[in-house]
Amino acid sequence: MSRVHDAVIVGAGFGGMGAAIALKRLGFDDLVILDRESDLGGTWHVNRYPGLAVDIPSATYSYSFEPNPYWSRLFAPGTELKRYAQHVADKYDLSRHMQFNAVVDGATWQPESQTWQVRVADGEPIEARYLLTATGFLSQPKMPEIDGIDLFEGHVVHTTDWDDDYDFTGKRAAVIGTGATAVQLIPELAKRVSDLTVYQRTPIWVSPKVDFSVPEAVQQFFASVPLSQRAARLVGTSILEGMMVSGVLHYRQAKLINQLAERGCRAHLARQVKDPALRRKLTPDYSFGCKRPTFSNEYFPTFNRDHVHLETTSISHLDATGLVTSDGRRTDVDVLVLATGFNLWDVNFPAIEVIGADGRNLGEWWRATRFQAYEGVTVPGFPNFISLNSPYSYSGLSYFTTIECQMRHMERLFTALADRDATTFEVTEEANDAFLTRMRDLVGDSVFALGHCSTANSYYFNQHNEATLLRPTSTVSALRAAGSFPLDAYTYA
Repeated sequence: MSRVHDAVIVGAGFGGMGAAIALKRLGFDDLVILDRESDLGGTWHVNRYPGLAVDIPSATYSYSFEPNPYWSRLFAPGTELKRYAQHVADKYDLSRHMQFNAVVDGATWQPESQTWQVRVADGEPIEARYLLTATGFLSQPKMPEIDGIDLFEGHVVHTTDWDDDYDFTGKRAAVIGTGATAVQLIPELAKRVSDLTVYQRTPIWVSPKVDFSVPEAVQQFFASVPLSQRAARLVGTSILEGMMVSGVLHYRQAKLINQLAERGCRAHLARQVKDPALRRKLTPDYSFGCKRPTFSNEYFPTFNRDHVHLETTSISHLDATGLVTSDGRRTDVDVLVLATGFNLWDVNFPAIEVIGADGRNLGEWWRATRFQAYEGVTVPGFPNFISLNSPYSYSGLSYFTTIECQMRHMERLFTALADRDATTFEVTEEANDAFLTRMRDLVGDSVFALGHCSTANSYYFNQHNEATLLRPTSTVSALRAAGSFPLDAYTYA
């Protein structure tokens, strides 16, 4: 008979590590953490493009129970997030549970044994009592569907698979995409290449970035007086809450906040770009918040440089030497950079095949019904399954808020399970339906329902044009619900 582990966690990023910490606190130690990459860190291991940094204040982008007083900047560079991930793994004894280069093919619920069987490519199946998927929201790169892209004979690189060995110096480059990743990358790339053409489908709202280095004296003060860093975290969280949660998710009640944020972005653009024609191209025609906004002081000024060109005409096709737009103009380039983001709704929910009770396929069920998960954590028909990147789970702008909400939910759920001397849980259809109805009603107050979002091309919207990624409540409400949801929302056995 095969060994039955306590739990299998798919993903060794911050979500998976948070889940492992929660399980270890609950007394589970026989854990297997699987990751397809060569090391831990999730997005902070995969992404290493020039300019990579946190796009919210660093003090808010960490576990509240494990603050890092040594961030070098208010918006820390990606290398520091990678180091922080390793620090967490070491402190909480997580590395011994991790297996890398382990590609999970899928997982199936075994009703006879009440366990999950997890299939790993080129390996033996792994059996566990509980299955937790922490594959991240942004884990499946989206490749552009452009005719002739396979014909291009120059160098091609996607931002999630950066080529550290390629020398961009003096090259003619093209970037496809102007999302948050591109906003960080383009200013750095422009410093190296001789000519840069940026192909923009949808402009992005960009706010001023109040960034600065954190003096060592301040870092030492944070380390010696932890309460001071908690205060900094509270300030940062409150600002983000006002911008995103109030101005975006509570658009009906706080439309003025949304309008002020948009005016601030417009003023920022006007200060940095004097050419009215260029400014019009860089100005979104959708409401603030329909698409994730970002912060930068260098993005807009980059387009003032003589060797940087903004192209807003759609791409017709590529050939061996360059790109041709729909009006027949061509641009020859040496290197093509794909900053085309991620495919959330076609392949990421879920990122692996998950077969629950009675043969229910999670991906097919979500697409045939609606994308849904009770409190953004569990799904009816999938016993002993925790989905950490779920519809209606993302709370606030910091991913760590979402992680800690889910950790709190797990603590309450598994404690109830132990109190009943049970080993199997499943959320009821009634509890799930009530939660889904509530979330859909609350989305009706958001900018997604009341603003102008049709031209945003936003990953917040799924293929049914429903905004089901963000939880439409305050972060305080989400944390409260995670620690107080009714225990009879689940069945136990």
